[in-house]
Amino acid sequence: MIAILLVLLLVLILLGAGFAVKILWWIALAVLVLWLLGFLVRGTKSGGGRGRWYRW
Repeated sequence: MIAILLVLLLVLILLGAGFAVKILWWIALAVLVLWLLGFLVRGTKSGGGRGRWYRW
């Protein structure tokens, strides 16, 4: 009985981890798109050069 519970617990953990990893991939893709958009639409400085779009 305990072996069955351990196997079920392991399955739940692995399925949960797979779901979390899939969500993290979508978040990483969204951050990449935002970063690329920010890089492409960054403003110009008063000296004519292109400024940084991030603060750090």
